[in-house]
Amino acid sequence: MPSFSTAEGDFAYIDEGSGQPVILVHGFASSARVNWLDTGWIDWLVRCGYRTIALDNRGHGGSVKLHDPEDYRLEKMAGDVEALIDHLGFPSVRAIGYSMGARILLDFATRHSHRLERLVLGGIGGTMAKTGLDREPIAAALLAPSLDNVGDPVGRSYRLFADKTRSDRQALAACIRGYGRPVDPTETARIAVPTLVAVGSRDVVAGSAAELAAMIPKAEVLDIPNRDHMHATGDQMFKEGAATFFSQ
Repeated sequence: MPSFSTAEGDFAYIDEGSGQPVILVHGFASSARVNWLDTGWIDWLVRCGYRTIALDNRGHGGSVKLHDPEDYRLEKMAGDVEALIDHLGFPSVRAIGYSMGARILLDFATRHSHRLERLVLGGIGGTMAKTGLDREPIAAALLAPSLDNVGDPVGRSYRLFADKTRSDRQALAACIRGYGRPVDPTETARIAVPTLVAVGSRDVVAGSAAELAAMIPKAEVLDIPNRDHMHATGDQMFKEGAATFFSQ
């Protein structure tokens, strides 16, 4: 994978295809490969005629691992997206984020709408925008000596996934403790880019797509039928909806 460097370390990314650039930002405990390559998103967007670039967020995949929650504040993670865009020399891009990646792009868009042509926010709705996950049980599960010490079902699922992907669990715990804060409607009111909010109809983690879209000017909604938070990620209707939105 290619990479670029900032003062805080090295960042890996996938870069495929040619044409207008699309930046992809993955969710918590995932990676560019798991979130976007393995689900078929990169192949799909390349076939649609886009140069598709998927970032490994700090603490994830092949990017720098930091262990202080302060290193995962939203403005810093959004700054990594800006650094990638600058590294590649793009004045502006289309962008898609899922779950935490959507939250990162929301923060980016409140301050840098001029760097975005169109924005797709997947797996984030009113519930996640207002409160998000109960983070401490997830952090505790990631830091537990073994899976046998984890009783919380949500924390256990993240621990299982982190072990499967051989992730740096200390970095992930710092990330889950550091990045979250509620969406401020006075900030999202400044987003000046057409935005698509896409959420699975069974996604109780994200909540209502319409509720988040109401906070963003020029936002529209894509309901992904019969999908929960985990299974909406690679849904074909989601892919087709994003491609249609980008072509408008």
